[in-house]
Amino acid sequence: MKPLNLLLLTLFAGTQYALWFGDKNVFDLYRLKEAVSQTAQTIETQSRENRRFSAEVNALKTEGESVETIARSELGLIRQGEDFYQVIDWTKE
Repeated sequence: MKPLNLLLLTLFAGTQYALWFGDKNVFDLYRLKEAVSQTAQTIETQSRENRRFSAEVNALKTEGESVETIARSELGLIRQGEDFYQVIDWTKE
């Protein structure tokens, strides 16, 4: 009976060693779960950005106002017949 107990104890110890310290152990599983969670968050953030950019591209393709608004704010363009006044704050240096 003792050799059988020793064999079972050895097998149990070997499986426990593999579980805690071997290749693909419990700690690796925890790290992988964290990585999957972070990747899922990144994917969700990127998906939200993609939807926002898609809506912006669609608006630029279909609406002329969007293009005009961007041209006015970012490029400083004005329509023909409009007057442009630039106010300079001389008090700030």
